[in-house]
Amino acid sequence: MKAVIFDYGGVLTTPIGDSIRAWLKADGIKPESFTVVLKEWLGRYADAGTPIHRLELGELSVKEFDRLLAARLETYDGSPVHPEGVLSRLFAGMRPDPEMFALAEELRDAGIRLALLSNSWGNFYPRKQVDALFEVVVISEEVAMRKPEPPIFERTLSRLGLPAEECLFIDDAEPNVLGARAVGLDALLHTDPASTRAALARMIPTLGGAA
Repeated sequence: MKAVIFDYGGVLTTPIGDSIRAWLKADGIKPESFTVVLKEWLGRYADAGTPIHRLELGELSVKEFDRLLAARLETYDGSPVHPEGVLSRLFAGMRPDPEMFALAEELRDAGIRLALLSNSWGNFYPRKQVDALFEVVVISEEVAMRKPEPPIFERTLSRLGLPAEECLFIDDAEPNVLGARAVGLDALLHTDPASTRAALARMIPTLGGAA
């Protein structure tokens, strides 16, 4: 293995679900109304060109996405969801995960090259921190491609200058893991920092197995 390609949200950050639950509670939104929209716009059988797809591809502005999402959500008291800043509030509780950034730094120190490959929901990234650590950064809205489609994986490999069989991809979404495997990448489904570290330690002898 010569390179590890990381997803961002949910892998290098605290769990997205925690941030979403806090946002739903704070705004008084019925969770089931968000679940329905998420399944319709992002589910495995979602039609192409949903608002989430268009947002990830950079075809839809955050402001317009906020408006579309707010219009589909239901509150407990029946009041409308204020559309301004919906995504900002959704991600407000998500933070870079120190354990995962430390793991990435250890990989780099062990001679493993690093890349970031992320589907963007408005480009909420600590770019200074990301750019300092990752040799290659591929953000969906910046390249007009999205996971789990093959072209964005191929673009990342091309920028690394490596064949798929020499790289590992890590993501917390199973469809993206399956998409990576379809183009020949070894891929790991991330559930928590300890499990990912243990899996990587089995593959890379020079990496410590404990934080």
